[in-house]
Amino acid sequence: MEENNEIREVAFENQGEVVLENTNIRIADDVIAVIAGAAASEVPGVSSMAGGFAGGISEVFSGKKNLAKGIKIEAGEKETKIDVNIIVEYGVRIPDVAFEIQNRVKRAVENMTGLRVVEVNVHVQGVNTDVNTETNEDTDSEE
Repeated sequence: MEENNEIREVAFENQGEVVLENTNIRIADDVIAVIAGAAASEVPGVSSMAGGFAGGISEVFSGKKNLAKGIKIEAGEKETKIDVNIIVEYGVRIPDVAFEIQNRVKRAVENMTGLRVVEVNVHVQGVNTDVNTETNEDTDSEE
């Protein structure tokens, strides 16, 4: 039998939209991680992404922000599972922040990659307790 290595495009209609599906495209896990990391880090209440020691060292030496820091991906051909590790700001309602992360990450990954996101697990690794000293000084001086 002869193998056919050419790219096949399949067009089908999905609620009035024509969707082209290319059967030979594979999106790297790192790409999915960057998309998820960017979406999660924009959520109000997220102080930073929690990565391992190696991720922090590489960020210092490269001078670039690692958007995939704190993200773990398990991707298949059509679906993916995402774990997000974060540090939250002190005083925020953690369930609300986690819910917003799940929504934004799922929407961003599905829209940009076409993969179905079956899980977004949010792991809170810590709380940033650095409180702005200016606000404390202002309240003390008014009394």
